Amino acid sequence: MSETNIHIVCPNCAGTNRIAAGKPVAEAKCGRCGEALFSGHPALASAAQFDKQVGRSDVPVVVDFWADWCGPCHAMAPIYEQVAQELEPRFRFLKLDTEAEPGIAARYNIRGIPTLMVFKGGKVLAQRAGVQDRQSLKAWLAPFAA
Repeated sequence: MSETNIHIVCPNCAGTNRIAAGKPVAEAKCGRCGEALFSGHPALASAAQFDKQVGRSDVPVVVDFWADWCGPCHAMAPIYEQVAQELEPRFRFLKLDTEAEPGIAARYNIRGIPTLMVFKGGKVLAQRAGVQDRQSLKAWLAPFAA
């Protein structure tokens, strides 16, 4: 990671944590709830958590916009899970259910799912719709790695 302190939002309690330079980010635990900040699995995000994650995390946040009724979303899920295991903590991986959080989907004009978006500092860096294979997804994310 970097040579300065970084901020990571806990996927469990949404508390913002400052990780000191030189500390292993992959092993960091939340100062509020004590849970691991990175588990190697995408975290489910509510609207409130989504805004904190994309706005306050110093690592890029990858969001999978999906819905339970969507067949391609189910096909993408294990690929997204595997890439999360491989690329955390250089990225935060979130899953946002567009049926449960239609306001977020509307805010980002999500028209087709699955849609993946990369955020940093609250801004959208990239967007891609459709099922991706593991190698394509990793190659697409590589330029944004923290």
